Amino acid sequence: MAALTCVAALGALTAGCRNDTAPAWEYPELGATLSSLSRDLDERCGPTATAAGCAEHLDGLTAPTERAFAEVLDHKLLDVRTVAAMNELDRAREQRSTAAREARSRQEPRHLTFRRAVAAEELAYRRLITELERLRTAPPPGDGTDPV
Repeated sequence: MAALTCVAALGALTAGCRNDTAPAWEYPELGATLSSLSRDLDERCGPTATAAGCAEHLDGLTAPTERAFAEVLDHKLLDVRTVAAMNELDRAREQRSTAAREARSRQEPRHLTFRRAVAAEELAYRRLITELERLRTAPPPGDGTDPV
């Protein structure tokens, strides 16, 4: 009887030593920031938006994007794919800026190169949001439920 009690106590102790109460790893602040970014991008650069209108609104996404990236750094979630997506966004911004200067110098606001650059930047934003969302929703190694 004593052996059975010891086995039961050991089983309960082992089951109770799991880290089942680990804090949520889904980073709700980052999730809210990414939802806001995605919504703003959809609203401001939707199918009916002009390239010039979209470009104007893309500049407004810089601050929330940097805030989301800072949250990723704070939580130490950064990986190679996210850095590549951020670099792609930086290149797309630079290309749009160059194309905008060229369109202004030609006095042609609907310049094809400018429209393509705006579309490329919008796509770069979408890829970055996708990468950040992937990082946010990926469970940490062992997902916090490994035995202690």
